[in-house]
Amino acid sequence: MEPNNDVALKARDNNACICCYDCVPQSLSCLLTHLIFSTKNREPLLAGKDLQHSAHAYLATVLNDRKCPPLIVGGIANHVHILCRLAKTECVSNLMEHLKASSWKWLKTQGSSIFSWQRGCGAFSVSQSQADSVVAYIQNQEEHHRTVTFEEEYRSFLQGYRVTFDELYVWD
Repeated sequence: MEPNNDVALKARDNNACICCYDCVPQSLSCLLTHLIFSTKNREPLLAGKDLQHSAHAYLATVLNDRKCPPLIVGGIANHVHILCRLAKTECVSNLMEHLKASSWKWLKTQGSSIFSWQRGCGAFSVSQSQADSVVAYIQNQEEHHRTVTFEEEYRSFLQGYRVTFDELYVWD
């Protein structure tokens, strides 16, 4: 229900405190979010540089369409990392559902008939002061995963952000 502006003006003149949505000129935010999700069973279903680059570009387009501009989209054959600015009207679960569903459909058109994403994902807050280091981290995925598995990396994020998880269900 919209507030009555005449009532709002009278209340303001009388120093009364009421909720007036029309009185707030802007709602501003800068929510940098690091999204991490893998292929089903961490299979290397994004094998090949061309497919990876195309999939990352497709995901970036979807993010832009959802008003969640990516700073970077990267990863390797079995998982994706995204650092994006979450739109103030978007929630992580809806964004992830849309990213996975639309990219799954697109990947099927690229000849990946057995492609599937894992059901879950990770979403981690990033301060503006750490954005450059997260971008560098995502750019360095190929090198990083020469010595660290996805499972080790993901556990490290969960532990670092103090996220409680059950090992039986985190890999679904």
